[in-house]
Amino acid sequence: MIDSESGRRRKYCKQSCRQRAYEQRALTQGTSIPADAVILTAAEAEDFGDRLFALRCAAEDLVTAVSERADTATLTGLGDDLLNLAREAERLR
Repeated sequence: MIDSESGRRRKYCKQSCRQRAYEQRALTQGTSIPADAVILTAAEAEDFGDRLFALRCAAEDLVTAVSERADTATLTGLGDDLLNLAREAERLR
């Protein structure tokens, strides 16, 4: 389904995301956990931190290559790596 120009924007990217959100709301109902909280296991949180660390390292590598006036092919490769790591870091689960 594609967002149309008129009407409301989609809140969930797919049905499974909508289902996970419902499950989380059901689990947190009647608790002190805010409805908009994101709940991760310790392993998921650690994996997310690892992906962010890899993203920061890739950004530092690119900045270093730019300051050292690396060739276009090197910069393109580092930029591609950075973009891929950023996409991966966006994923929470």
